[in-house]
Amino acid sequence: MKELISLSDATLNQLSVEHPRYDRAALTPGIVHIGVGNFHRAHQAWYLHRLMQAGQAMDWAIIGAGVRPYDAAMREKLLAQDCLTTLVELDPENVSAEVIGSMIDYLPIEEGNAPLINQMTDPAIRIVAMTVTESGYYIDPVTKGFDAQHPDLQHDAAHPGSPRTAFGAIVAALRARRAAGHAPFTSLSCDNVQGNGDVLRQTIVSLARLSDPDLADWINTHATFPNSMVDCIAPATGPKELALAADFGINDAAVVTHEAFRQWVIEDTFCAGRPDWDQVGATFSDDVHAFEMMKIRILNAGHQVIANVGEILGLETIAQCMAHPDIMAFFGKVERTEIAPTVAPVPGKTPADYVDLIEQRFANPRIVDTTRRVSFDGSARHPGFVLPILRDQLAANRSVEGLALVEALWARMCAGTREDGSEIEANDPIWGDLQIAAKAARERPAAWLEQRKIYGELAQSKPFCDAFCRWLPLLWQEGCEAALARYIETAQVEKIA
Repeated sequence: MKELISLSDATLNQLSVEHPRYDRAALTPGIVHIGVGNFHRAHQAWYLHRLMQAGQAMDWAIIGAGVRPYDAAMREKLLAQDCLTTLVELDPENVSAEVIGSMIDYLPIEEGNAPLINQMTDPAIRIVAMTVTESGYYIDPVTKGFDAQHPDLQHDAAHPGSPRTAFGAIVAALRARRAAGHAPFTSLSCDNVQGNGDVLRQTIVSLARLSDPDLADWINTHATFPNSMVDCIAPATGPKELALAADFGINDAAVVTHEAFRQWVIEDTFCAGRPDWDQVGATFSDDVHAFEMMKIRILNAGHQVIANVGEILGLETIAQCMAHPDIMAFFGKVERTEIAPTVAPVPGKTPADYVDLIEQRFANPRIVDTTRRVSFDGSARHPGFVLPILRDQLAANRSVEGLALVEALWARMCAGTREDGSEIEANDPIWGDLQIAAKAARERPAAWLEQRKIYGELAQSKPFCDAFCRWLPLLWQEGCEAALARYIETAQVEKIA
């Protein structure tokens, strides 16, 4: 077997794949990115790398950061290979690879976050970006307001110099910059949260106000929080992904696989400058919301349409779900009849065009995106992605039969067993609560909808509640495939009376 090349600055010229042509030793930092997962490296880090390949943005290099103990494992892997990453693109027709080098360091993970705060205090840092998942913003799921009672935020308000959260660290760094006479940085969310910049502003300013109202006013007036929409499927890394890097002769402990599609739409509101990401494919727009709505509703909600039934039937990947005729037909019908009608077109793309694109992307057999990953954290993803569509459908007096079946499938999945009797392991931060509700709903379906923090007033919607309470017993009595077939075969659904 051919000896693999261990990834490092010293071995770059030995690689047979595209790799940094710029002098990485000459890079200086301009961005701190919190949450250095696969998505960040396949997406934001890649856009910056492409600029650097063109001889630009050499003073915008990324310093990685994390705030949880488990981030230390990724830090160790990346530092061992000079923060380089192999990106393997999995197009249905071809597999290619490149090595990117836009990240130059990864901060130590310490209780109190002193290294992170110190780095963000440096005026050379002009952007602090983050990918911390949809549930990481301390939003009350019903009111959508700041959850000031959360223990993490209570801790940060009481101990502003040694915060527990990324947001507390940002507040501490902005406090230090203000005291030193430095301008603030831009805080840039790269998570699938509707109005993610507005949500990030709400979290940062509200947290600052708990301990220092004057600082909160300064941040709100002088800092910027652009909204953005991000898109690229980048599955978790396992043995298969490590082997793909080896196929290119590379020993990379943190390889990232991704689809041959990326999109990044950003508001151009950066208080301390920015790289020219638009020169390498990103879009700066005053109407991020329209792009965001199309993506979050058709792609992210679409993931929830199929992932739970995939788990119940023991299908391991999203591509396998799309290869199942009933799931594919279910996906297409829900998307075209209940989701797309709530989405407006964007320049160059109609909702119908986007549904076609997502069908192709989800069906890519090379992308090993697991149903478990996609169905994770349903207690954040259903309220964030699916239920707003359901509310719009109800308000427009249109059918919610398919969306009610989506919610019934989630309830069925949260009971914790597949149709073959195997166990579905805990897959949500509040899995215990979900299981209690799911098991109660087996006897009394409406019990699932009484989870007020998830469904709020929807439990009182007769069209939704009636449809849900028809579907869930059918799932238990006849199984998923029978329920999907029943929905698919239904003639044109009449408008809700």
